Amino acid sequence: MFKEAIAAYRPKNEQETVDQAAMLAFIDNNPDCLLRSNLVAHLTASALVVDKTCKHVLFVYHTLYDSWSWVGGHTDGDGDLLRVALKEAREETGVETITPYDEAILGLDVIHVTNHIKHGVYVPDHLHLNVTYLLVADRTAPVQVKPDENSAVRWFEIDTVCDFVSEDRMKPIYRKLFAAMRAKQGL
Repeated sequence: MFKEAIAAYRPKNEQETVDQAAMLAFIDNNPDCLLRSNLVAHLTASALVVDKTCKHVLFVYHTLYDSWSWVGGHTDGDGDLLRVALKEAREETGVETITPYDEAILGLDVIHVTNHIKHGVYVPDHLHLNVTYLLVADRTAPVQVKPDENSAVRWFEIDTVCDFVSEDRMKPIYRKLFAAMRAKQGL
């Protein structure tokens, strides 16, 4: 199911074309591609959570990366990547009612993750083969931090959110996804 969705995705640029090919090759050669026990790479699912106007985005202050960021996480064996993105978005923001804008993949990215300590365990450098979805939430819904992952949850204007992101390597990814969202809306 996930492999077919990634294969059917139409890349928006050269980066996505290359990353899509790498992801599909990795999936074909790694039956454990959905598990973080694969220390080289594994699939992850992320989301841009926007309000109904698509002018605001809900970001979390990610403790590990010391930056404002999108939401998302490991699949832990679940091949329904949209379900994973929804679960992670709800868990990381505390917002209960988050729904898909649609079921289409918004973007593909292979992202390098630097070695770190998580829950007292060393995690080596590895790659996240990331699939991103567009989700919608009510800006008036209460938010809540997930203390083991983030220290703040906040709505930002899409046009200014990258001014608050301290992970420079992520800014082009977010800008690409914002452009994809606008293209989806015909803007």
